[in-house]
Amino acid sequence: MKKISAVILVLLAGVTSSCMTATAQERGAVYKPSAENIAARHWFQDAKFGIFIHWGVYSLMAGAGEKDVAEWVMEEKQIPIDKYERLATFFNPVKFDADKWVQDIKASGAKYITITSKHHDGFAMYDSKVSNYNIAKRTPFKRDILKELKAACDKAGIKLFFYYSQLDWHHPEYYPRGRTGNVYTGRPQSGDWDSYIDYQNAQLRELLTNYGEIGGIWFDGWWDQEDGPMKDRWRLTETYKMIHDLQPQALIINNHHVAPYPGEDVQPFEQDLPGENDAGFNTTFVSNEMPLEMAQTMNGSWGFNLVDDRFKSTKELISALVGAAGRNSNYLMNTGPMPDGQIQAENIKTFHEMGEWLKIYGESIYGTRGGPIGPRPWGVTTNKDKTIYIHILDWKDGEIFIPLTDIKIGDATLLGKDEKILYEMTDDGVIFKIDREALQNWDMIIKVNLL
Repeated sequence: MKKISAVILVLLAGVTSSCMTATAQERGAVYKPSAENIAARHWFQDAKFGIFIHWGVYSLMAGAGEKDVAEWVMEEKQIPIDKYERLATFFNPVKFDADKWVQDIKASGAKYITITSKHHDGFAMYDSKVSNYNIAKRTPFKRDILKELKAACDKAGIKLFFYYSQLDWHHPEYYPRGRTGNVYTGRPQSGDWDSYIDYQNAQLRELLTNYGEIGGIWFDGWWDQEDGPMKDRWRLTETYKMIHDLQPQALIINNHHVAPYPGEDVQPFEQDLPGENDAGFNTTFVSNEMPLEMAQTMNGSWGFNLVDDRFKSTKELISALVGAAGRNSNYLMNTGPMPDGQIQAENIKTFHEMGEWLKIYGESIYGTRGGPIGPRPWGVTTNKDKTIYIHILDWKDGEIFIPLTDIKIGDATLLGKDEKILYEMTDDGVIFKIDREALQNWDMIIKVNLL
């Protein structure tokens, strides 16, 4: 026993030393975005609003009767690989219509889509040549979802991003296991980590070379190894370089919940506005050197869940969009299509309602950046060129004080109505005098044109 323990300690010491070296290498890597990438970042920040799509064979399980289970059903219900693989044999989404999806999403006012190419269950939603565990080879549907969606997006002028899970509950070489996907999967308690990273990069190469120009790659699952020896053995520098070499404009987004690594282009936040951590796993560090993005569910689930009817109102979702814009962030709103290939009717209704709002008030969102006044309990500000937009989300008094100094106002109007608003300049800021009737609107926007 003592000899075995000594050997283990030596091995662990080697792993620890290697990880420390990898950590230094990954964090110390030098990354200078290309001109194409910088232009893509500007486009991304101007776009402001995207739709997230979580879809895979897990949609057949529909949450297994629990509101907090969807795309995680394999893990939550501890389904072994040999049983879970059966789902693919009857996954046949015959009502999938890429053009219909894109039309409804475009009606929401969204400018881009991010879709799961492979989630944690390891099942690819495209025709991968690296693995036959994919929709084209294992299902009766036998079609490449990503190919059809990319064609529809190109026709509609919508950019397409691919979500890719670094974590994999199916691949045998994903070893050592992390927080999830352990003994219940039935995989051998052995494997070659670098072989798995090679597999990951081969699939990423497919996504970057077989579907034309894409918006970028949205990673998830790094956190699975955060407490283990592989935390800094992802070979991020190598992977990120490959992505940027193949498509310089492609934006790399990694949902790892820690400060950004070199090579990443957008900092994401899951179910929280930037700087907040109500979800309990987001970093409160907010980069001021790269675009930001908040991802949020429309109910309580990312994937389709039959019993999760906790749908947020259009008001709540637009408030999140506005709150994100006021924090200089994009808003990525999620939908989980049903196993027949259709988007839920409740989500489509909300898409169109949000689109109607953006037709009127979109100028205060698109192309803006976070305004001169940080988030307040009453709302946020955005700005574009010489115009400031004051989004009043929660205010009941007839006057509101905004601490704007050293500015010259040309005029102030109520956006959407073009009604002039009276204001008074003081040494400490501006007092806007608002009609109490106008305050009944849940997002009243004051448009301030500066001289």
